[in-house]
Amino acid sequence: MPVMDIFQAIVYGIVQGLTEFLPVSSSAHLILLPVFTGWPDPGLAFDVALHWGTLAAVFIYFRKDIIALAWGALGALTGGRAPENILPWKIAVATLPGAFFGFILEHQAETVLRSPWIMVVTLSVMGGALWYADRTGAKTLHLQDITWTRALIVGTLQAVALVPGVSRSGITITAGLLLGLERTAAVRFSFFLAMPITAGAGILKASYLIENVGVPAIWVGVLASAISGILATHVLITYVRTRSFTPFVIYRLLLAAVLATTLIVRA
Repeated sequence: MPVMDIFQAIVYGIVQGLTEFLPVSSSAHLILLPVFTGWPDPGLAFDVALHWGTLAAVFIYFRKDIIALAWGALGALTGGRAPENILPWKIAVATLPGAFFGFILEHQAETVLRSPWIMVVTLSVMGGALWYADRTGAKTLHLQDITWTRALIVGTLQAVALVPGVSRSGITITAGLLLGLERTAAVRFSFFLAMPITAGAGILKASYLIENVGVPAIWVGVLASAISGILATHVLITYVRTRSFTPFVIYRLLLAAVLATTLIVRA
C-alpha cells in the first residue's frame, strides 16, 4: 500500500463516503483526487477498506429496513406472498447481473476503463440521463410495485457502473425513475441493491485489506467513510422527498467540464 498520512486518509474517506451513494460517481472522485492533489493513488487495499466503511454506513442507516427485509425473505420461504416478503428476493435476483459482469470485467474496469477522457464522457452522459429520467419519469410507483422485470432491468444496468464516472447509484436511480418509481423509492431500491454487491466485492478482495490490517491510515479512512456515508445517505433520502436531482446533474456536468479543461491544459 502506498505511503499515506492521516490527513490524506481522512480526505479520501470523506470523499468516498459522500460520493458512494450520491449519483455523482465515487470511483471517478477517487481516481481524480490524486490527479488534482498530486497525492499517491491509495491502492486496492485502501479502496476495499473505504467500501467496507460505506457498507457499514448503509447497514447502520437502514438497519430497521434490513431486519424487515430478512423477516420478509423468511416469510416468503414459509409461504407468504405479500409484496414485502417477495421484495428481498427481487433484490437478490437483481444483484446477480451486476455481480456476474463485475466478475468477468474486473480487469478492464481497473485498467483501460479508468481513462480520464472516458470519465468526461460518462459524467456528462449520465448527468443528462439522470436529468431526463427525473423530468419524464412517471414517479407514481413505490417499492411494493417493483416487479421482477423492473428489478432485473435496474439490476442489469447496475453493471454499467463498472465504468468510472457512471455511478452505481446514478445508473440505478436513473433506471428506477425511467421505470416509473417515485424518487424516494428509486433511491431506496438503489441502496438495497448496493448492499449485497458491495459486500460481495469486499469479501472477494478482503485479502488485500488483511495484508495491510496494521496500517493506521486504513482504519482512519474506514471511520471517515462510514461517518460521511451516513451523513450523505440521510441528506439524499431527506432531500429527494421534496426536490429534484437537478443539483446532482449540474455538479456532474461541472466536474466533467473541469476535468476536460484540466486534461486539455496539461496536454
